[in-house]
Amino acid sequence: MARPLPHVDGVDHQYITAGGLRTHVALAGPEDAPPLLLLHGWPQHWYLWRNVIPAVSDRYRVIAPDLRGFGWTDAPPSGYRKERFASDILHLLDAMGIDRVKLVGHDWGGWTGFLLALRAPERVERYLALNIVPPFMPPRPGLSSLLALVKLSYQVLLASPLGAPLLRAGVVDIVWRAGLEDPDAVDAQARQTFTDSFREPARARASQLVYREFLLRELGPAMAGRYRSQRLTVPTYLLFGENDAAIHPDMLQGLDQWCDDLTIELVPDTGHFIVDERPELVVDRIARVFG
Repeated sequence: MARPLPHVDGVDHQYITAGGLRTHVALAGPEDAPPLLLLHGWPQHWYLWRNVIPAVSDRYRVIAPDLRGFGWTDAPPSGYRKERFASDILHLLDAMGIDRVKLVGHDWGGWTGFLLALRAPERVERYLALNIVPPFMPPRPGLSSLLALVKLSYQVLLASPLGAPLLRAGVVDIVWRAGLEDPDAVDAQARQTFTDSFREPARARASQLVYREFLLRELGPAMAGRYRSQRLTVPTYLLFGENDAAIHPDMLQGLDQWCDDLTIELVPDTGHFIVDERPELVVDRIARVFG
């Protein structure tokens, strides 16, 4: 592709075709070390983990793929339901010959991680989720939870016909900087690395479809109880910047009724993009959760 891959010390890159999708994967660490799978969210890609990978690759085989439509992975015209994202990851692990992983996921990568843990718990040893809620939704959400959904209204704009043109025009930089408690946590070079990908029409369209599929075909079934009949058996640690501009902490209440082993840690003075703002904390919790 025309866009160059940003450099991170110790990282190699591969393109692996699995399940019909050509996926870009950033790799680091000894090949025989325990596999640590890192899943990014919107509007980022594998480079989200730029300050995490060097700190953990001495003891893990780090696997950081770009999700469908993001970064340097193919951006096909369909397939943007998050269950499909989970299938993509399972196909990727199969192609790489990896049976079980330690899993970290942020934002849509975090939602995908929950779906992966629900569908194939034998493939996930433990899970560290970052600023995302599980797909369980209370049958009678409280007023605070309903009001919290208002914070997701930006998704309507992204899913609309205006979404792709606005992303190509660079509005993504404004949207995602609003999610940072500390706007200086991400330097100009990193911001450009993330925003440049949306100047490609196929990737702008992919992000539009990520939100369109969620709002039209995924949110309603989830609220109606699609996942409430399932149980999360994978031990899970949820690390959450409590000043999240997109997800209100009230949406974390009552989740333990669907989980065998769930720990929630709220992080003050931190926004949605906790990996960018507090990479040292994420590294510490990786060590704590996975050993």
